[in-house]
Amino acid sequence: MKKIELETRTLGLIRRHNLISSGETIVIGVSGGADSVCLLHVLARWRRELDINLWVAHLNHQLRGAESEEDAKYVADLAGRLGIPMTIDRQDVAGYRSERNCSIEEAARELRYDFLARVADNVGAKRVAIGHTRDDQVETILMHILRGTGTSGLRGLEPCSTIPSRSCQLLVVRPLLDITREEAMSYCQEHRLDPRGDSSNLALSFFRNRLRLELLPLLRQYNPSVDQALLRLAEIAKDDGSFIEQQASELWDKVGRQEDNVICLDKKQIATLPIALQRQLIRLAIAKILGDTRDIEAIHIEAVRGLLSRQVGKRISLPHGLVSHREYSEILIASTATGSPENSQNFRGENQSQLASRSRPFPPLYAQFPLKVPGETWLPGWRVIASIAQERRDSGDFIAEFDLHKTGTELLVRQRQPGDRFQPLGMSIAKKLQDFMVDAKIPRSWREHIPIVCSPQQIIWIVGWRIDDRVKVTEATKEVLRLESIKSP
Repeated sequence: MKKIELETRTLGLIRRHNLISSGETIVIGVSGGADSVCLLHVLARWRRELDINLWVAHLNHQLRGAESEEDAKYVADLAGRLGIPMTIDRQDVAGYRSERNCSIEEAARELRYDFLARVADNVGAKRVAIGHTRDDQVETILMHILRGTGTSGLRGLEPCSTIPSRSCQLLVVRPLLDITREEAMSYCQEHRLDPRGDSSNLALSFFRNRLRLELLPLLRQYNPSVDQALLRLAEIAKDDGSFIEQQASELWDKVGRQEDNVICLDKKQIATLPIALQRQLIRLAIAKILGDTRDIEAIHIEAVRGLLSRQVGKRISLPHGLVSHREYSEILIASTATGSPENSQNFRGENQSQLASRSRPFPPLYAQFPLKVPGETWLPGWRVIASIAQERRDSGDFIAEFDLHKTGTELLVRQRQPGDRFQPLGMSIAKKLQDFMVDAKIPRSWREHIPIVCSPQQIIWIVGWRIDDRVKVTEATKEVLRLESIKSP
């Protein structure tokens, strides 16, 4: 009776959350322990009714010597008896941990999910099933609390979540989240599946083991129903979080934009929102770059939010190679692996102010280019049209008009140079170009890429901002030079 009830509850969770679709191939991560063996057996029994194909995946972590080898052999034999194809691989988790300078738990998790994603890609699956139980859920929620989670971490494990894959967004489904670890073990015993035991589950050197073996039993002395209390907390956090996420998604187009691996958040708009929405929008921005927010903790979200009140140019480092940077009107979040020269130096030192290299509106300009006047000149990322007329027309940020007699026709375009000065329109004295850019609140990451139009005598135009007062059109002007800068594909 118990095994039928377990299967019924598992299928109920699958249907309630649409964890599996008809006709799909499902990769099942099977360690050999009771939880994953129980999941494999249930899905194998119901594969015809669910109309699914199964594929077993087992990763040997090479941490327990002969015991790990026996686990792999057991899983292979079980998959063979059930008539399910499988992939077995091995990874040096200890070596990977040394390279990454992380915990064994983190190293094993990263390699395991990478393995599952590769298997899914190879067999054309879009979903991976994992044998996480209700006990894992309780432990995860408590672990997040102890590590200082935000409300999103209180949700614990979701029935369905995503992990990055080479070909698609891979879904991880957890059909056993309504089942306890004890129930899974009883199911295996009733079916004589004889699952493998893992001696490392008793090692108190692992944080999760200490939590399961020491802390939870102690908490149950204070409250025998602490498991149910934590699960209720997760459900409430999920409902509240879903509402905030919906609000943030509806606001996204107003406050954020993405350009390659850079997210730009409108500082003024963000600052006026309730703090809960600020946090969720920052989390959403990070998820858009990384694909998820694993390892992004409350302290990281608060650090980014703190940039709203920090000085321009302030930057912070985040997990997974992310950095966040305060510009005049925006908070930028970017991956340091964007491939640009400035990003490759980990943003250390004054010369690393180019965080927004992919978000600036100006293509790079690394040389001097003479302009054809009148005529059309093609530059890297730009097209400049020069024409001569007898009277003025409308101008704009990328269109400017000058007194031809004062500018002449020997013009060139270049990037700024040290010591540049010009006399901004409306001013009676010259000013350092650097000071003008600071006063105009031009983001530091844009300044080297703004086209500067010069005559043999002086700068005549900071494209997108201001012309020089000395070459402006006046009533005495006889011929008007019109320059139009157009960004080209």
